[in-house]
Formats: sequence, C-alpha cells, structure tokens
Amino acid sequence: MTNQDTLENPAKSIYLGIGSNLGNRFENIEKAKFKLSQNDIKILSSSSYYESLSWPNPKNPKFLNIVLNVKTNLNPSKLLSKCKEIEIDLGRKKTKRNSPRVCDIDIIDYFNKDISGAIILPHPRMHLRNFVLLPLFELNKDWKHPIFKQHIKYLIFSLSNRDIRTIKQI
Repeated sequence: MTNQDTLENPAKSIYLGIGSNLGNRFENIEKAKFKLSQNDIKILSSSSYYESLSWPNPKNPKFLNIVLNVKTNLNPSKLLSKCKEIEIDLGRKKTKRNSPRVCDIDIIDYFNKDISGAIILPHPRMHLRNFVLLPLFELNKDWKHPIFKQHIKYLIFSLSNRDIRTIKQI
C-alpha cells in the first residue's frame, strides 16, 4: 500500500511561512524558496504575496509574506534547523524579538500534528496572524487548526477589522 501524496490530501501537508521587511523583500523570499528547494524541501505550491504592517511596531517597514505547501523527509526539528540556517545564509542577524529582518521562515503546520516540546506546532500564534491565515486559505480552503479544530474561515473571520483592512494581496 502506498502513502497518499500530500497533493491528494492537503489537510495532511507541511506549510511554511516566509516573510521579509528589509532590503529587496521579493528577492529575499525568492532566494529563500530557492535555498529550501536545494535542501530536500520540495515546494508543491506557493501563495500570492501579501503585504502587511510590521508587528508589534507598525512604524517599521511593511512585511511581505507568503505561505508554501512543501514536501520533505525532514522531521520537524531538522526542518526548523534548516529554515534557521537559510535565514542566516540570507543575512538574518540576531536582534531583538520582532525587529525588522531580511528573512523569517516559520513552520506553520506539519501534517496537521499537535507537537509541543523543543518545537511547538502548529505555530503557536498562526491563528492570530492575517499574513499567515490569508495565504494559507489561498492554498487550502479546507484547512482546520489541529488543536482548536476550527476551520480556517472561522479563524479568518475572528481577525479584527483592522487586521483585514491592513493587509493586501500583491
């Protein structure tokens, strides 16, 4: 018996979020995608680009974000290590939390599993972030949060009006 491919079962997929708000944001994200593909991480699909205000300080440069549906044999810890390595390769510096950055790669969801310990999945704040929910919805309109068991539409409708108004698809 063969395993069902992730394209056939999008609820059981791996989703990565990539963001940038320093330098050439488009180029930074495209370089991150290229480096992911060079490291045993196959990109199955990519959302559109979304531009949103920087959080928690909206005076910082705006972020550009995408969500990727990927396939890899890397376990969550190894995948996270590879993502952090790519961030550093692209010029990410160790700075204060939530400060502007060249590249940020987060694991949003890993096969719809609830994982806690050294790594927490799904991403613990993804259900509050417009720049994750809207691109994820674009890729998988049937996605449900593995812990809350809430449909992605419900999570999007739970966002504030400000969060909906201040993001735009590019």
